[in-house]
Amino acid sequence: MVLDGDGSVLMNLGGLATLARYRPKNMVHIIFDNGSLLSTGGFDSHTTSGVTDLAAIARGAGIEHVARVDSAMAFGEAAIAALEREDLSVIVAKVKAVGPDNYGMDFALPENAFRFKRCVQERKAAALR
Repeated sequence: MVLDGDGSVLMNLGGLATLARYRPKNMVHIIFDNGSLLSTGGFDSHTTSGVTDLAAIARGAGIEHVARVDSAMAFGEAAIAALEREDLSVIVAKVKAVGPDNYGMDFALPENAFRFKRCVQERKAAALR
């Protein structure tokens, strides 16, 4: 069983294609779609647009058993069916985004990139000394 988030899957769509290609038996990939990139400050993910559909992408990649659910009852039913099937299954579960506003980030995302670059440069300079 793989537990994933919508942001993670969107950043690595090749993972769905790889799963479809190799079709591991008895694997259930659960994608929690909260429509938010909570770990980077709570920005909306592409799934909030109504255009990007992870279940459709999984099917398009060639995964046969895909369920899109939006309730606890539907999730339970899809999970039981997937476990009984013993074949590659993907469940995209629409869930509410719950979390802090910023995960303690005290600077904007571009500043994060600048801080990282400065840190790498400082370590490189120290290594050359």
